[in-house]
Amino acid sequence: MSSLYSRKDLSSRSKKSLSDSPPSSPSTKTFRQDRVSRSDSSGIDAPSDRLTARAYTRRENRLASLTKTEDDSISKDYKKMYEDALSENEKLKSRLEDSKQELSKIRSQLDRVAQRQDRISERSTVFESEKKEKKALEKKVSGMEEELKVLTELKSDNQRLKDENGALIRVISKLSK
Repeated sequence: MSSLYSRKDLSSRSKKSLSDSPPSSPSTKTFRQDRVSRSDSSGIDAPSDRLTARAYTRRENRLASLTKTEDDSISKDYKKMYEDALSENEKLKSRLEDSKQELSKIRSQLDRVAQRQDRISERSTVFESEKKEKKALEKKVSGMEEELKVLTELKSDNQRLKDENGALIRVISKLSK
């Protein structure tokens, strides 16, 4: 870029050179105006500058292609970033679906365990009530056994009293004869 000038530099240089020279005849003035207008539109003010301008345009084209390449690489980078983001989103969606499925499995397992607990607690309540019933029946049986003992004692007492009564009746009957 040291030997080449930008378009702005060339046009400002040509304007300075025109303004520095003293005004001459009207035809020269028109020629200068044409030259200025041409230099403004093309950025070229002399045949020697045409080579510089060509070099400038080639350089400008190279820079444009480089920036195009950079733009392409940037757009490719954006495209790659977008594709990466899409793939990451897909991975995250699949992980989310897996997590949802795992969550539903865990919930169903939890429900089954809760149902088992309910059945076990029902069984334990039934078992406890059966235990209570068994204890009540055992008490009843022990109470009946006690009653049986008492009944057998009463029967034996009753038999003894009958025997005594019979003996007393015999004694009274012998005494009354």
